[in-house]
Amino acid sequence: MPHNDTPLLPNFLAGRWQTGSGHGTTLKDPVLGTPLVRVDNTGLDLAEGFHFARDTGGSALRALTYRQRAALLGEVVKVLQAHRDAYYEIATANCGTTKNDSAVDIDGGIFTLGTYAKQGEALGDAKCLLDGERIRMGKDPLFQTQHVLNPTRGVALFINAFNFPSWGLWEKAAPALLSGVPVIVKPATATAWLTQRMVKDVVDAGVLPAGALSVICGSSAHLMDQLQPFDVVSFTGSAETARLIRSHPAVAQRSVRCNIEADSLNSALLDPSATEGSEAFNLLVSEVVREITVKSGQKCTAIRRIFVPLELFDAAADAISAKLAKITVGNPRNEGVRMGALVSLEQKRSVLHGIEALCHEALVLHDGSETALVDADPTVSACVAPTLLGHRDPGQAKLLHEVEVFGPVATLMAYEDEDEAWDLIRRGEGSLVVSVYSEDPVFIARAAAELADSHGRVHAISPDVAASQTGHGNVMPMSLHGGPGRAGGGEELGGLRALGFYHRRSAVQASSAALDALAASGVPFKP
Repeated sequence: MPHNDTPLLPNFLAGRWQTGSGHGTTLKDPVLGTPLVRVDNTGLDLAEGFHFARDTGGSALRALTYRQRAALLGEVVKVLQAHRDAYYEIATANCGTTKNDSAVDIDGGIFTLGTYAKQGEALGDAKCLLDGERIRMGKDPLFQTQHVLNPTRGVALFINAFNFPSWGLWEKAAPALLSGVPVIVKPATATAWLTQRMVKDVVDAGVLPAGALSVICGSSAHLMDQLQPFDVVSFTGSAETARLIRSHPAVAQRSVRCNIEADSLNSALLDPSATEGSEAFNLLVSEVVREITVKSGQKCTAIRRIFVPLELFDAAADAISAKLAKITVGNPRNEGVRMGALVSLEQKRSVLHGIEALCHEALVLHDGSETALVDADPTVSACVAPTLLGHRDPGQAKLLHEVEVFGPVATLMAYEDEDEAWDLIRRGEGSLVVSVYSEDPVFIARAAAELADSHGRVHAISPDVAASQTGHGNVMPMSLHGGPGRAGGGEELGGLRALGFYHRRSAVQASSAALDALAASGVPFKP
């Protein structure tokens, strides 16, 4: 085998650092095309690693109370904050993101950890959660039932997406570790460096028990084979891979609990009573431009479909296009660049192919292919400039409601009345988030009632919250993240609700004296 000077990142499994025995996959700078590091897990004893995490890591974590595990999260936060500068350097090189876009991933992950550290502290020195009040089982009040939640005696396997190598780890790991469940993360290969480095810093700091946190870089082959009935798996990625996970014997036969976040054609809706230049109109335009450009549109929550009244179609197209024309695209190391690259040339090809497919149904309102790159070679870099498509009669379209192009692309669509708007948005068949732009609280309430059942989150932006709203695509740990149907049917975050995935509910039927003894080690669960 020829010598390769590109560093090979080690995996952390079974309580020790291990390098794969294969040549590995080379991660490259998506702007410069230069090799950075390699990842590989060939030859690793996966069974040993899962057993170590499940038994050694799980036992150590479950021996602690919620307050103690929350303190561990706080220590992880300190470790990560001490190395933030290094994470930003890695994100620029490996993810092609600007500093502001890297912050969404890096600081967003740290913030989520800190949030769960605070919420866990409030649970106190309990080791189980009391779910609801006691219920009498009959005439005799002495015999009652109490539902309880106990940490599952398994491991949490995370198979993550390439777009959030930091946040994607910590938004899952925070509730898992707080619950007392050890974590094994398999980051997406293209951007695995940042995940691996964060795990390395936490491991080197010695703030978590042995076996509590492991990282496997490279192929995901045979990972699902290791899962046992009390393990859980959480996946973020394509619907195609999600189908493979759901059909795997671990899930289909051994009933391993599974959480999926997949494709999502998220929508933005402008109130039919809005007018050109109104506050609601301007708020929609600004939010759409932000969602198209932040992280080059590589967010599972990014706006993909924009619904405006037919009479405002041209005005919205002009306003959005005018702002997109001012977006500088290229090398994120240049301070004048507003939007960096996609994560890889493979992803660039996928986005360009997707744009071409959507153009069979939609008009091009703003052509990103005409944008000159800053300090980036278009033949080498994975940069793709923002593109706005449009359709005046989207009810006649098909692909526009089915195909998500995972990049800086969105489609403007016209509607004639509220009922048509609801129907068109539902054509997405389930999404992570829909945002509503209106100055009328009654319309916002009506839109929420119509759309909440098909969306994990309804984000309403009105003039009175313009300065304080957290953003259509920004996932906050206190709110639910997930969505029905096409979006995968999963649920994450939502404050302490996230702990439910890592606990098992049981009904304990016993005397009130026994339930009193049980309650001494528990705390009421009030998510």
